[in-house]
Amino acid sequence: MKKLRKFTKRAWKFILLFFLIFLTFSYAMFQGGFVSWFLFYSFLPFAVYCVALSFYSLNELEVKRVLSKTDYNAGEPLKVTVQIRRSKGFPLFYLIIQDNLDQSLEYADKASSTKAILFPGFKKEFTYEYTIDKLPRGEHFFQSFTLRTGDPLGLFEKEKTHPAEGKVIVYPAYAELLYRPFEHQYDQGLTASRERVQRDTTMAVGVRDYQPGDRFSWINWKATAKRNEIMTKEFEQRQSHDVFVVMDCVPDKRFEAVVSFTATLLRAVLKKGAQTGLLTISKERASFPIRGGEQQMQQLFYHLAKIEAKSFLPLEKVIEADGLFIQQTVSFMLVTAQLTKPLIEKASFLGQRKGAITLFLIKAEHEVPDDNERSLIVVANARGVRVILVHDGQFASAFSEVTLY
Repeated sequence: MKKLRKFTKRAWKFILLFFLIFLTFSYAMFQGGFVSWFLFYSFLPFAVYCVALSFYSLNELEVKRVLSKTDYNAGEPLKVTVQIRRSKGFPLFYLIIQDNLDQSLEYADKASSTKAILFPGFKKEFTYEYTIDKLPRGEHFFQSFTLRTGDPLGLFEKEKTHPAEGKVIVYPAYAELLYRPFEHQYDQGLTASRERVQRDTTMAVGVRDYQPGDRFSWINWKATAKRNEIMTKEFEQRQSHDVFVVMDCVPDKRFEAVVSFTATLLRAVLKKGAQTGLLTISKERASFPIRGGEQQMQQLFYHLAKIEAKSFLPLEKVIEADGLFIQQTVSFMLVTAQLTKPLIEKASFLGQRKGAITLFLIKAEHEVPDDNERSLIVVANARGVRVILVHDGQFASAFSEVTLY
């Protein structure tokens, strides 16, 4: 049915075109004179072009999308260059081309439109560019291009969708943060410890397999030669600085700030030399074991790039239901934008069994806690739960002056 409708429409346009040719020719024959024949000969090239265009195929056009890179951070600009090539020099009066973006990019801030009107003429190669000013976090896909051309009279129009898949990963934005481990739970005060997180490299207690992130000086050459595999020294750790981060994925207007601070925190811990893990429950549960090194950072950032605020479990339910907390003997840090009494109770219960719990409460840039949150912070302090207020755009001060609101 669709093909029949398309054929009928095309046949009707041919009939209309030949009727116009016949009409102008008849006018010239009966009227005579310069004006009538000038009108006929002026219309004739347009008519011939319409007939030729009706047999022209857009399949010969090759469209290529050129990206400078595929990995970005949220807020960075994206410049896209579109290259069009063809083998024939058929004159095209105009060509409308549009890059069909993923829905996540459709509403992003753009410095120029993804649709362009080009006038190729006889050219076989031509390009155009567009820019997205601020990329949103996520995994974004490019699907295809829509090409459209036609004649000056508007009788014959051709449209084709050219598949051209692509993908960019936009990692969460992060700030430079100096991570300082908190003092031991039995120490007095709630200031951050300035002790450098590092292993005691003067006391090697064994050897183990090499892991990404190990220093060159840690390699045990004798064990490496004996086993024919790279082995590194296992050092004694006077105090565990491993950190396990739990991020709240409940829908909230500050969710992007929550993700950005989580990325900032994880990066700061790993850069300091400690090891860290992450737990999120959004559409599905995702848990990353405690590890260190650059590879761990890449895995965590890739996960945070794709995470969405689609959890129906509040953070206290995540703590209660997940048995992973019972097995871990590390420092726990919770990142959320919603402070509730049940969350403080669960965090306090966990702190009694595992030590002090740190809860980062994320707020907008100029947002202040309401009266209910102020009272909950006082209750949390009394129960041994550190609550640190962090404003969006001020992540760098999260550990510089660890104070409770």
